[in-house]
Amino acid sequence: MSKNNQNPLRHAESDIETVDGIPVTAQTQAPAYQLAFTDSDFMCREELRPVRLQLELLKPQMMLDEYGVQSTIVLFGGARIPEPAKKDTARTKTLADLSRFYDEAREFARLMTLKSKEGGGREDVIVTGGGPGVMEAGNRGAVDAGGVSIGLNIVLPFEQAPNEYVTPDLCFNFHYFAIRKMHFLMRAKAICVFPGGFGTMDELFEALTLIQTGRMQRVPFLLFGRDFWQKIINWDALADAGTISAEDLDLFRFVETADEAMELIENWGAPSVRDHVPGR
Repeated sequence: MSKNNQNPLRHAESDIETVDGIPVTAQTQAPAYQLAFTDSDFMCREELRPVRLQLELLKPQMMLDEYGVQSTIVLFGGARIPEPAKKDTARTKTLADLSRFYDEAREFARLMTLKSKEGGGREDVIVTGGGPGVMEAGNRGAVDAGGVSIGLNIVLPFEQAPNEYVTPDLCFNFHYFAIRKMHFLMRAKAICVFPGGFGTMDELFEALTLIQTGRMQRVPFLLFGRDFWQKIINWDALADAGTISAEDLDLFRFVETADEAMELIENWGAPSVRDHVPGR
């Protein structure tokens, strides 16, 4: 980011450079002397959590704005789903069978990125969680189309690294799941959910809840793999029990292929917001 030449005050980076060159004394080595914004121990204090939350919201937002990203197509899905060429390494037969959705995610991202490039590359940019499996397929499809894509990674207690297909300038890392979820949905023009586990279902239901309650526009919401989702979740039982409305089942559609998803998104209609929750 360039410095604001209209600002007559000394820039923070200049002071950081100056402090790096000061004499080493007991005073200059004391924690109290460190500039507050370069003091990692201070920034990680319990009292600074609100500041860290704000920074984690602002950094990706500012960088995406500077890059020119105006809208995104969200891909959620399992990290354990292998590409078909490696399905023999899958832990279960079901995961091996689900490997076809790796290719569907990759093809969908390719087609959507081609569409994005036709409009200048600012709209309909693919965003994934930046990890392996379906996420890798989404970022890989964008590379196949010669375009860019976003990865929103999260620091986990076990080793994790971004997949190699995320555009480096759009590869972000988060500490707070809540802020990461906000960035998934803040620019979303469509949400595509592939088979997955706890994380995928968490993202699925959080996004559906926002749409159901009118807190978010109704955008194209596609679940890839009818058989998987109907086996995992008894949607009709929720409606029959009255815990959701039958109308809530119209908030999403099942699809099987990338081509089907592209057609549904194209013909979904203008986004709208609910003004009431059916059944309440």
